[in-house]
Amino acid sequence: MTTNKIKQPSSRTCFLCGRQNEFGLKMEWYNKPETNQVEGTVSLPEHFNGYPGIVHGGIVAAILDETAGRAVMLDGNFNNLFVTLKLDITYRNFTPTNTPLTAIGWINSKGNRSMKVAAELRLPDKTVTALCEAVVVRPPEEIAKLWEPERPFWGVYED
Repeated sequence: MTTNKIKQPSSRTCFLCGRQNEFGLKMEWYNKPETNQVEGTVSLPEHFNGYPGIVHGGIVAAILDETAGRAVMLDGNFNNLFVTLKLDITYRNFTPTNTPLTAIGWINSKGNRSMKVAAELRLPDKTVTALCEAVVVRPPEEIAKLWEPERPFWGVYED
């Protein structure tokens, strides 16, 4: 099976993907057309813990939210941005710090103004530590306008 990965864009300031956010995770996501999924990887340092050695649940939720939301860009339209209306998280196992993690997202159903998306966070052995289901919607115009100053910096950055 050939794996064709298409890198998704990043911004400057986002906590998850922002290339210039000194406190951010600087994650990168790739579309995987053959599986209809988006995938990103990250290893979280100890300063993102809740308990020693365990990633804080809020950080896990943020990664799942972003990954599920990025599934809307699986069609290659990287300007087709949505915002989260509802996010349901299920924590199955502890998510360890300092461990390579894979976040995988996909679309469950599509509409013109909303989509149901999902994501899961996996350990190297494929154990799922947490998963989410979300409803994402097109942002209202007043929110979409707030994005305009960042739009010139939204792009695919070389490794």
